[in-house]
Amino acid sequence: MHAPKPPFAVRLIGFAQDEGARLAAALTRSPASGPGYFCLLDESLQEPDLFVANGADPLALARLESARPGPLQPAVVVGGVPDQLHWPCLSVPLDDARLHGVLAQLMTRREQALGQLAAPPRPLSTDRRRHARLETDQPVDAFYSRRQPPPSGAVLIIDKGGAFRDHVAEVLGARKQPVEWTDSAPTAVRLCDETPVSLVMINTSTPGIDPYALCSQIKSQGGAARTAVIFLVSRNFHYDSLRARDAGVRGLLDKPVADRHLVAALHKLLSLP
Repeated sequence: MHAPKPPFAVRLIGFAQDEGARLAAALTRSPASGPGYFCLLDESLQEPDLFVANGADPLALARLESARPGPLQPAVVVGGVPDQLHWPCLSVPLDDARLHGVLAQLMTRREQALGQLAAPPRPLSTDRRRHARLETDQPVDAFYSRRQPPPSGAVLIIDKGGAFRDHVAEVLGARKQPVEWTDSAPTAVRLCDETPVSLVMINTSTPGIDPYALCSQIKSQGGAARTAVIFLVSRNFHYDSLRARDAGVRGLLDKPVADRHLVAALHKLLSLP
């Protein structure tokens, strides 16, 4: 028996909450013989396999353009005027058969593009600028004094076992970034208080752990402003965006975490070259 293929991650752009919910439901109704899909939450740090944008929203189309879709990350637009768009366009109201037929074609082309690459695809570059570009009359010393060195503390894994910790250490490899593990909330808080920690990854299914409360405790400590806390969540976990924002959660990764998404997140959060 063949193992089921993992579903493709979809980033929805520019849809109202009710529209996004209907589209997400339509995506789950994929034929058993074709690819499956799931929609990323807004806070997800995972790179999508596919973009689906609202063609009736100019801002959504601008965001899609800036995301630079291509053969490895194709895009489809729902609504809008097909002749004025660079991407495949689906008319509304959506027809499930038409939706999944177009997506299946895009995913087939994506697999073909992946197969033609001599090397694995590089993650898309992300603009992490926090300030406006340097103006010609702005003192250079004053501008660059705001820049901070990349975080150099440990990576702390909160999980029920140490297997994921070992895998993260293997992924980091020769960088020799310290990677610690615990399954105890008090121990995690103490480690973050006593040692430099740059990144905390909390598996939300760890027994006895309230991930929101733990993140809040960590972020309330002195010196934790630059400590990034992210959640590792399963599909059945209800992610409370408001509670997460109040606690200081940086984002989430969906389990199981593919290595390419793990590497991209580590590069982004640890400012690795």
